[in-house]
Amino acid sequence: MQKLTQLYEGKAKKLYSTDNPDILWVEYMNQATAGNGAKKEQIEGKGRLNNQITTVIFNELAYRGIASHFISQLSPTEQLVRKMNMYPLEIIMRNRAAGSFAKRYGVEEGTVLSRPVLELCLKDDALGDPFINDDDAIALNLANRDELDIIAAKAREINHTLTAIFNEIDVTLVDFKVEMGKTSDGTILLADEITPDTCRLWDKAKTSQGHVEHLDKDLFRRDLGNIIPAYEEILDRLEKLHASHPLNAAGELRH
Repeated sequence: MQKLTQLYEGKAKKLYSTDNPDILWVEYMNQATAGNGAKKEQIEGKGRLNNQITTVIFNELAYRGIASHFISQLSPTEQLVRKMNMYPLEIIMRNRAAGSFAKRYGVEEGTVLSRPVLELCLKDDALGDPFINDDDAIALNLANRDELDIIAAKAREINHTLTAIFNEIDVTLVDFKVEMGKTSDGTILLADEITPDTCRLWDKAKTSQGHVEHLDKDLFRRDLGNIIPAYEEILDRLEKLHASHPLNAAGELRH
């Protein structure tokens, strides 16, 4: 597989075309951002950790029956993914009140929600990633009704499965953001990344009333400390969980 032309550079990743038109080459960068890029810093090791965490999570999701665009990890900072026609939507699932949700509604951070909340935002940094509802998305031709129903159902399924995964490593999944797209044959799949950059993750054993032990980008966003030890802790726990699954005769994880 050959890496060809750079197609895109975002806050944390670069995308390249390859000699296969249906496959993209992804390079994770060390850049950390917050506030839609208003706060920015280079953090050594971040790209490697996010690439490896995403790899383990996508493999773990596949093991549990949830497909994604992920193909394989190439190097500590690179991976191959299926080329997708991406929906310009940020798909957010919330299990507890935190961040902008807690501020918006005046709810104490950490409050368990009576049911998980699904939110959609238009993916547009220049506009500040504003909220968008289904009617907006349909009227703007961003997605049709059937596609939005599939996206919502997949988001809730991913939330259910991710919550179980993180519970197994003693981490609370507070909320997370994902993206989805369509393959060339029209299949809607989970895409982009799932990392402590895109999830709020709290250490269950070290979080108590009045104290939260963050294992996510809030450490950077809120100037609470170095993200690298937290990301390394998440990776270590996930790798141990994934390695614990039984293998088939070919030495592959059983699905």
